[in-house]
Amino acid sequence: MKVSIIVAIIIALVCAVLFAVLGFLFGYNKRGKDDETTKGNAQEEANKILNNALSEAEKTKKTQLMETKDEIHRLRSDADKDIRERRNEVQKQEKRLNQREEYLDKRSDTLEKKNEALSEKIKAADDKLLEIDGIKKSQFDMLERISGLSQEDAKAQLMSSLESELDIEKSKRILEHEQMIKDQSDVIAREIIGTAIQRCAADHTAETTVSVVSLPSDEIKGRIIGREGRNIRSIEKITGVELIIDDTPEAITVSSFDPVRREIARLTLERLIQDGRIHPTRIEEMYEKSKREINQTIKAEGEKAVINANCGSIHPELVKLLGKLKYRTSYGQSVLKHSLEVSYIAGLMAAELGADEKLAKRAGLLHDIGKALDHEMEGSHVALGVEYARKYKESEAVVHAIQAHHGDVECKTIVACLVQAADAVSAARPGARRENIEHYIKRLQQLEEISTSFNGVEKAYAIQAGREVRVMVKPDVISDQKMPYIAHEIAKKIEEEMEYPGQIKVNIIRESRHSDVAK
Repeated sequence: MKVSIIVAIIIALVCAVLFAVLGFLFGYNKRGKDDETTKGNAQEEANKILNNALSEAEKTKKTQLMETKDEIHRLRSDADKDIRERRNEVQKQEKRLNQREEYLDKRSDTLEKKNEALSEKIKAADDKLLEIDGIKKSQFDMLERISGLSQEDAKAQLMSSLESELDIEKSKRILEHEQMIKDQSDVIAREIIGTAIQRCAADHTAETTVSVVSLPSDEIKGRIIGREGRNIRSIEKITGVELIIDDTPEAITVSSFDPVRREIARLTLERLIQDGRIHPTRIEEMYEKSKREINQTIKAEGEKAVINANCGSIHPELVKLLGKLKYRTSYGQSVLKHSLEVSYIAGLMAAELGADEKLAKRAGLLHDIGKALDHEMEGSHVALGVEYARKYKESEAVVHAIQAHHGDVECKTIVACLVQAADAVSAARPGARRENIEHYIKRLQQLEEISTSFNGVEKAYAIQAGREVRVMVKPDVISDQKMPYIAHEIAKKIEEEMEYPGQIKVNIIRESRHSDVAK
């Protein structure tokens, strides 16, 4: 700042000198050689200008000095304030560090005391363990002397006792779990299924592979046969069935594995008998008439089934297939009536569970639709049913229920589970289906073989048409406490190795007999 002031003063002096010189030169050049009086006036003017310049420079100097002092004072004040603030912050940090150090010191002291206490406790525990080991060893030695058994023998006896106790405990646990499951689920399941079955009381008529046509007299048999068997050959060729004319009075048997074809032939024969005119041309006319009537019946039965099921509109082609199921049987059970029964039961169970009742009914009605196509196309009725359901734009829920109702795929929806359960209920109902004697006997033998494969089982008897098995066990091998466990294991193995409708009850019988002689 001082240098700038000096420079300003020098500049002011130089300016004054310059002004003076310029004034002098100007006066000198203008007037030439004037007199001494004019020169003196110029000198005075120059002095005056110089004095003014000096005065102005002095004022500027004083002003700059004052400003410089004020600025220095302000900067010094700011610096002092900043220093004070920094000093205070350092003091606070130092205080916090001191407090932290004191806390850590106290903490360290506490931990050292705890470590010392723990070390003492560990040492005391080690001493006690040594003492206990010594006592334990002396007791073992004493027990071996008293019992006369080595440690290995005692362990063997203990393990045997524990195994027996474990078997008893497992039996108790099985009984407890069975009771708990029954308490929680049996009531609800019985209520739902019972309600559905009670509300669905459908009549079922068993169909066979033959139909019997009644004749007004035995004389008509000859007319049906015709000259040299012409009429009977025409009937069999046109209808595709086999006529059995034997010694049965006033009856002709119509045989065919195709129930629709058999029904058309039966109806054709009845009309020919009523008309009385039996010849190839008339046979063909009556066949066409009967065929149209059966097709109309099929359509009407399909529409009736859809209406009865109350499951919404269904594609006309699927309706026709439903009508064909009227003439299909499975183990003697009408497939159409079975499908309706499954639809009713599935819908009722869905209503009880709060599921989609209409969807369950629809899936139940269509679950066996593939059985109407078995004779026309290759593939299982499940695969055919899935194919045709998708072809005629049924929902994926219905398609999945059709696909899963025999366990070909895992049930992923509640509707599929309900259809599967309803199908099992309808099929397992007493009187619904028949099975051949060979399969029946084989199932009973397998049931008895599974039961007798367990250790301790003496005999097994399958009763109640294979719906119950009574197992006789050896009393010296199987105790009363072990009987629930054996029953559970037998039932589990039956579930794994056998296929059967409904349920099979396992009864375990243990009998102990003792006798003595009075002397």
